[in-house]
Amino acid sequence: MARISHLLPAMPIYFISDLHLSESHPELTELFLRFMREKAPQARSVYILGDLFDFWIGDDEQSELTQTVAQAIQSVVQRGIECFFVHGNRDFLIGKQFAAQSGMKLLPEYAVVDLYGSSALICHGDTLCIDDARYQKFRKVVHQKWLQRLFLSLPLALRLKIARKIRRTSKQGKKYKAAEIMDVQPQFTAGIVRRHHAQLLIHGHTHREHIHQEDGFTRIVLGDWKPDYASILEVDEQGFRFVPL
Repeated sequence: MARISHLLPAMPIYFISDLHLSESHPELTELFLRFMREKAPQARSVYILGDLFDFWIGDDEQSELTQTVAQAIQSVVQRGIECFFVHGNRDFLIGKQFAAQSGMKLLPEYAVVDLYGSSALICHGDTLCIDDARYQKFRKVVHQKWLQRLFLSLPLALRLKIARKIRRTSKQGKKYKAAEIMDVQPQFTAGIVRRHHAQLLIHGHTHREHIHQEDGFTRIVLGDWKPDYASILEVDEQGFRFVPL
């Protein structure tokens, strides 16, 4: 578990997730680049809580998209603004090479952040959706290090083919799942928050932007990004809120 403290100066901290950037949706990439140009330079730090990309097949894929995104992050980091990344269920293979290329810092699946005196637990959110047993079983398999090493040793073209097939299967499977199954499990989530002694929980994954007042803590859900809307959580000394781009 990582613990990060943010004190003075009192500049905003931004949280985003679930952009699902890909070559097929250049409008989302443009929205992210705009965020990095207009919002990020005003921040003390930026947290990306997973699924920055729609899928990730290895740091050795140096496409125009990945290089453009890395350069945008690097330009902000070079100005002294820290950028942190928590892996999502789509881009959990982002590794040290891309982190070094972009300048962002990789965090574990759960990290505790001191937000101006409030203790916040941050994560992508997929680990909280334990009622989705089929997904959790799949997650347990693909997060095995030996299997990841095997996958990354395959030719790039084959990895891309496999990733696209998995993506299609996942998309079809979601049609038959109840909405409740794909949301966080309340009792399990509350237990995780208590275990980390947090006052806030900030996560993405479910795409349901909202601020929930739970029993003993506040749960903030980041939304996914659409061509006409960017879900951006701003935190400062006055509190937290979703802000427009």
